Order: sequence, then structure tokens, then C-alpha cells
Amino acid sequence: MLIKTYKQIPSNEITDPAVFRQRRTLLKAMAALAIGAAGSDTVAARSRTWPDLQTGNPPAPDLQPTPAELVGNYTNYYEFAFNKEDATRLAQRLRIDAWSVTIGGEVENPASYHLEDLLQRCPLREYLYRFRCVEGWSMVVPWVGFALSDLLKLAQPLSSAKFVKFTSASQPEAMPRLRQQAMLAWPYQEGLRIDEAGHPLTILAVGAYGETLPKQNGAPLRLVVPWKYGFKSAKAIVAIELCRQPPLTSWNRYAPDEYGFYANVNPAVPHPRWSQASERPLGSDFFTPRRPTELFNGYGEQVAGLYSGMNLRQFF
Repeated sequence: MLIKTYKQIPSNEITDPAVFRQRRTLLKAMAALAIGAAGSDTVAARSRTWPDLQTGNPPAPDLQPTPAELVGNYTNYYEFAFNKEDATRLAQRLRIDAWSVTIGGEVENPASYHLEDLLQRCPLREYLYRFRCVEGWSMVVPWVGFALSDLLKLAQPLSSAKFVKFTSASQPEAMPRLRQQAMLAWPYQEGLRIDEAGHPLTILAVGAYGETLPKQNGAPLRLVVPWKYGFKSAKAIVAIELCRQPPLTSWNRYAPDEYGFYANVNPAVPHPRWSQASERPLGSDFFTPRRPTELFNGYGEQVAGLYSGMNLRQFF
């Protein structure tokens, strides 16, 4: 059975890309993972290339990426700043050399993996996904990564594992907001139900637009769950834990009436302070009409079955 992993979007409803390479088979290696980088994460491996990439979704000619320069300069990263432009600038301080991620909890094989070793075990593919922010804007991004289920298979979850918790990096010397009184508790944490985590659409991304993932977009390893609001996709992941009970996530802890655990894109469930019925495609001008928001961000055909029988207003 062919599982679609894309949603057709009419080209007049999204931003035309200014710069996007049609040849998607090569991804520059991450400088932080270079052998002999001697602690540097800036230049050592920029000429190295990945093996040819397969696409994680069938061709979608009407689904055009948002310009890469817009995506790279419009991101929420509150460990650095509440302002999007400042967050992009300050995120360059993040140290990503010799990155590793641990996986443990309710698993048969707890382990810590150097990212370089992990990428040799999990085949990279490109995934062209829509992305919807809870703030009411959207974009289309060609991610490079691998299915989260590939990593879960290495860990071999126990039958007691019902949820998956993700913990982001905490580097107070690089992240100004960690040293200040802030509304969120650090480190940033997110969570999924285990069937959501194992769904083919759920990926761990290491790149975008055929290039190494920028630091402000979650380098070197971020979660991408395209049918949920963007805050569910934790950046700079250092730990994954399989749990018996749902983890208390950062935004759900801060404002449970505003940011539910599930955070599925749903035009019928407004945020307490604004409507979610429509969205502004990133890069559109003042005169461009807002686009109607689709349930599950348009991926209902693939994921609606995960929530059969659930009240999506109660479990928002």
C-alpha cells in the first residue's frame, strides 16, 4: 500500500521560491560531524557530500517550497530571544560539535549515539512538508532526515512504552534566555504518543533545502511532525525517553489552556487569543488573502485514524 506523505497545494496559495535547487540528491555534510574537526563547527567538512537521497514522498509538482532565506530568518527559538530576527542571529552561538543523542526509558536497548554514527544506521531522505505555526503563519519546507521510527527500532520499545519525550539542548553560556527569568522552564521538552512518534510522517531532520540544517532551524537534529503546530517539533534534541505516562511538555506546563499536549492543527479550535481558521503563508504580501487552515494541516488522510473516537476539542 502506498502511503502518501504530501499534500497538494495550489501554487497560487503559496510563496514562489526565489532560490531552490531542483537537484535534490546531495546534502553537504555537517561541519560539526567532520572527522578531525578538532572541536570546530564552522568549516571542516563543507565539501563532503551525503550519498544520493531518496524522496520520502512521491513527486508533488504543485507543492513549492517557501524561499529558503525566509525560512532561515523567521523562526521561534525562545532559548535565545523572543524576537525572531535576534533568535536567528544569536542561535549561531550554539555549539553543535561532537553531537550525541541518548535514547532510554522504557526500551530494551538504551544507548547514546554520536550523530555521525546514527546517520550511518538510518537512511536519509528528503521530505517536502507543510509547516503550520500556532501563531497563524505557514510555510513549505524540504527537510532532509530520517523516520523517527528508524531510531525507535534500534532502541526496541517495551510494551510499557506509551509516550515519547524529547529534550532539547541546554547551553546557558550560549542561550541568553536560560540565564534570565523566563516564562518557560528549561530545557525545552516536548512529547508525542508512541503511535504518533512511529508514524511514517514523523521525522528527525538534519538538513533543509539540500543543505545542512541551520542552527536557528534546529540543528543539528530536530523533530518534524507536519500535522501538528510547529512548537511540537523540538529543536537541537539531545535526549529521547520512552515513558509510561504522558510527559509534561514545556508549553503545556506554562499555559495548559492555550497549548494542549496534542496540538493538532485544527481550524475549528481557536487559540484563546486568536482564530486558527486561516493562515498567512510566509512571504505573502498585505493584499494576499489568508489561506483556510486545513484539519491536521492537510494530512488527515494519513493521520486521522490515530485519533479515531477522540474529541479533538477536548484533546487539543
